[in-house]
Amino acid sequence: MKKHGILHRDLAALIASMGHGDSIVIGDSGLPVPPGVKCIDLAVYKGVPPFFAVLDAILSEMVVERAVVALELENNKAFTEQVIHKLAPVKIELISHDDLKNISKESRAVIRTGEWTPYANIVLYSGVAF
Repeated sequence: MKKHGILHRDLAALIASMGHGDSIVIGDSGLPVPPGVKCIDLAVYKGVPPFFAVLDAILSEMVVERAVVALELENNKAFTEQVIHKLAPVKIELISHDDLKNISKESRAVIRTGEWTPYANIVLYSGVAF
Protein backbone atom coordinates (compact mmCIF):
# COMPACT_ATOMS: atom_id res chain seq x y z
CA MET A 1 0.00 0.00 0.00
CA LYS A 2 1.21 3.51 -0.81
CA LYS A 3 2.10 5.65 2.18
CA HIS A 4 1.22 9.02 0.65
CA GLY A 5 0.30 10.77 -2.55
CA ILE A 6 -2.56 9.81 -4.82
CA LEU A 7 -4.04 6.54 -3.60
CA HIS A 8 -6.60 5.99 -6.36
CA ARG A 9 -4.83 3.36 -8.44
CA ASP A 10 -6.15 4.41 -11.85
CA LEU A 11 -5.36 8.07 -11.23
CA ALA A 12 -1.88 7.29 -9.87
CA ALA A 13 -1.14 5.02 -12.85
CA LEU A 14 -2.37 7.67 -15.30
CA ILE A 15 -0.07 10.34 -13.90
CA ALA A 16 2.88 7.93 -13.78
CA SER A 17 2.34 7.06 -17.44
CA MET A 18 2.13 10.65 -18.73
CA GLY A 19 4.69 11.82 -21.27
CA HIS A 20 5.67 15.33 -22.30
CA GLY A 21 2.72 17.04 -24.01
CA ASP A 22 0.12 14.45 -22.97
CA SER A 23 -3.08 15.93 -21.58
CA ILE A 24 -5.71 15.05 -19.02
CA VAL A 25 -9.00 16.75 -18.22
CA ILE A 26 -10.39 17.41 -14.76
CA GLY A 27 -14.10 17.88 -15.25
CA ASP A 28 -17.18 18.84 -13.33
CA SER A 29 -19.95 16.28 -12.91
CA GLY A 30 -21.66 17.30 -16.16
CA LEU A 31 -18.75 17.32 -18.61
CA PRO A 32 -19.34 14.73 -21.34
CA VAL A 33 -16.61 12.13 -21.79
CA PRO A 34 -15.81 11.61 -25.48
CA PRO A 35 -16.18 8.06 -26.81
CA GLY A 36 -12.90 6.18 -26.57
CA VAL A 37 -11.42 8.45 -23.88
CA LYS A 38 -10.86 6.80 -20.50
CA CYS A 39 -13.04 8.13 -17.70
CA ILE A 40 -11.75 8.04 -14.15
CA ASP A 41 -14.97 8.70 -12.30
CA LEU A 42 -14.38 10.04 -8.80
CA ALA A 43 -17.86 11.58 -8.41
CA VAL A 44 -19.67 10.30 -5.34
CA TYR A 45 -22.28 12.94 -4.58
CA LYS A 46 -23.06 16.57 -5.45
CA GLY A 47 -19.83 18.42 -4.69
CA VAL A 48 -17.88 15.32 -3.64
CA PRO A 49 -15.06 15.36 -4.42
CA PRO A 50 -14.77 19.04 -5.21
CA PHE A 51 -12.81 20.23 -8.25
CA PHE A 52 -10.05 21.91 -6.26
CA ALA A 53 -9.34 18.87 -4.05
CA VAL A 54 -8.75 16.81 -7.18
CA LEU A 55 -6.73 19.58 -8.86
CA ASP A 56 -4.52 19.92 -5.75
CA ALA A 57 -3.88 16.17 -5.64
CA ILE A 58 -2.92 16.07 -9.31
CA LEU A 59 -0.72 19.17 -9.09
CA SER A 60 1.14 17.59 -6.17
CA GLU A 61 2.37 14.81 -8.48
CA MET A 62 2.20 16.04 -12.09
CA VAL A 63 4.48 18.47 -13.88
CA VAL A 64 2.14 20.84 -15.75
CA GLU A 65 3.54 23.04 -18.51
CA ARG A 66 0.27 24.63 -19.66
CA ALA A 67 -3.47 24.50 -19.07
CA VAL A 68 -6.70 25.29 -20.88
CA VAL A 69 -10.00 26.46 -19.36
CA ALA A 70 -13.27 27.63 -20.86
CA LEU A 71 -13.85 31.34 -21.46
CA GLU A 72 -17.24 30.92 -19.82
CA LEU A 73 -15.51 30.22 -16.49
CA GLU A 74 -14.56 33.92 -16.36
CA ASN A 75 -18.15 34.61 -15.21
CA ASN A 76 -17.13 33.06 -11.88
CA LYS A 77 -14.30 35.39 -10.80
CA ALA A 78 -13.56 33.67 -7.46
CA PHE A 79 -13.24 30.27 -9.10
CA THR A 80 -11.08 31.67 -11.93
CA GLU A 81 -8.77 33.47 -9.50
CA GLN A 82 -8.29 30.28 -7.51
CA VAL A 83 -7.38 28.35 -10.69
CA ILE A 84 -4.86 31.04 -11.66
CA HIS A 85 -3.36 31.08 -8.16
CA LYS A 86 -3.00 27.29 -7.94
CA LEU A 87 -1.40 27.00 -11.38
CA ALA A 88 0.95 30.02 -11.21
CA PRO A 89 3.28 30.44 -13.07
CA VAL A 90 1.77 28.00 -15.60
CA LYS A 91 0.28 29.63 -18.71
CA ILE A 92 -3.51 29.25 -18.86
CA GLU A 93 -5.21 29.49 -22.25
CA LEU A 94 -8.87 30.49 -22.54
CA ILE A 95 -11.03 28.85 -25.21
CA SER A 96 -14.76 28.32 -25.68
CA HIS A 97 -16.41 25.52 -23.73
CA ASP A 98 -17.28 23.82 -27.03
CA ASP A 99 -13.61 23.94 -28.08
CA LEU A 100 -12.59 22.55 -24.69
CA LYS A 101 -14.95 19.62 -25.14
CA ASN A 102 -13.49 19.10 -28.60
CA ILE A 103 -9.83 19.02 -27.45
CA SER A 104 -10.76 16.66 -24.62
CA LYS A 105 -11.10 14.00 -27.35
CA GLU A 106 -7.28 13.98 -27.52
CA SER A 107 -6.74 13.63 -23.77
CA ARG A 108 -5.44 10.50 -22.11
CA ALA A 109 -8.37 10.60 -19.68
CA VAL A 110 -11.20 12.68 -18.26
CA ILE A 111 -11.25 12.74 -14.47
CA ARG A 112 -14.84 13.30 -13.39
CA THR A 113 -15.35 15.09 -10.06
CA GLY A 114 -18.52 15.78 -8.12
CA GLU A 115 -18.15 19.52 -8.81
CA TRP A 116 -21.41 21.37 -9.56
CA THR A 117 -19.89 24.68 -10.62
CA PRO A 118 -20.68 25.40 -14.30
CA TYR A 119 -17.68 25.19 -16.64
CA ALA A 120 -15.37 23.91 -13.86
CA ASN A 121 -13.20 21.98 -16.29
CA ILE A 122 -9.50 22.18 -17.06
CA VAL A 123 -7.14 20.52 -19.52
CA LEU A 124 -3.66 19.99 -18.08
CA TYR A 125 -0.68 19.36 -20.37
CA SER A 126 2.22 17.39 -18.97
CA GLY A 127 5.66 18.92 -18.81
CA VAL A 128 8.98 17.36 -17.83
CA ALA A 129 10.71 17.47 -14.47
CA PHE A 130 14.15 18.19 -15.88
